[in-house]
Amino acid sequence: MSHRDDIPRRHFLQSAASCLGLGLVDLPASSLWQAPDLEKAFAEIRSNLLEMINEERAVAKVRPVAFDGFATQIANKHAVEMATDGFASHWSRDGLKPYHRYSFAGGTDATQENVSAADNTWSLKPADLKQDTAYLHVRLYQEQPPNDGHRKTILAPHHTHVGFGLAVEKLRLRMVELFVARYVEVKPVKRNATPGETVSFSAKIESSNYSLNYIEVYFEPLPTTPELGWLREARSYALPGESIMLLPKLTPPLAYKDRTVGVVDVFPDGRLTVPIKLFKNTPGIYTIAVWIKRRGSNEAFPATEVCVRAE
Repeated sequence: MSHRDDIPRRHFLQSAASCLGLGLVDLPASSLWQAPDLEKAFAEIRSNLLEMINEERAVAKVRPVAFDGFATQIANKHAVEMATDGFASHWSRDGLKPYHRYSFAGGTDATQENVSAADNTWSLKPADLKQDTAYLHVRLYQEQPPNDGHRKTILAPHHTHVGFGLAVEKLRLRMVELFVARYVEVKPVKRNATPGETVSFSAKIESSNYSLNYIEVYFEPLPTTPELGWLREARSYALPGESIMLLPKLTPPLAYKDRTVGVVDVFPDGRLTVPIKLFKNTPGIYTIAVWIKRRGSNEAFPATEVCVRAE
């Protein structure tokens, strides 16, 4: 009869780890150390993950990302919750998705999240955790089309920053990579409103190399608290399907194909302002996404995800 120590650690992780959703088994921790030592180990692991990501982005010929402390705080809180309650999901226990958590904590940038997990890690030694988290990341990076969403997130050229959430509980390891696209400075926005209300939105595109394509306002019902079993099932997340588009104002006689002239005021210095009507008469969350594009390019991407809770 084989002992578990006879099984190569990497082989075990290969069978246990996945990007989302794991069979969860509670085992007593066998190698704990004091919190300060754990935080020191996590700091080294974050540096290692950042180095790996930027090496991968260099191979793909996209610019490196910088470490972001705020994104790390948000990601870490989610990692702790997942490790504590034994699940792996983009949703948190209160039903919020990644861009909700980031925005309601005060963020305004657009984000994309990778989640990875392993159970029965057997050892909480810093060197072993470093190896485990590196392997979990490699699993995401080595995805193949068409199921390569995590790899695309790692290599997305518009990302500028990344934060890392790490947690272990009863030998459950959780890792969150929260990528950030930081291009737009947003003035304070009313985060709690009533259905049908109009809120003011003002922002500035920080680089003259980028211009506004349009603003899209998404709507989704207020989240409900999911069952723990639901959170343990693998599933992807996305922005809601219901939205309205707000286009930049044109100078007459110019007009769009539908003969409208746009509603967003755009100024030469990159500033933009628009009143946004919360267009549903039912409670929900509205997410304001400023889509921008690099000058000379036709490919736009979201640079903000500002959430407003209406009820």
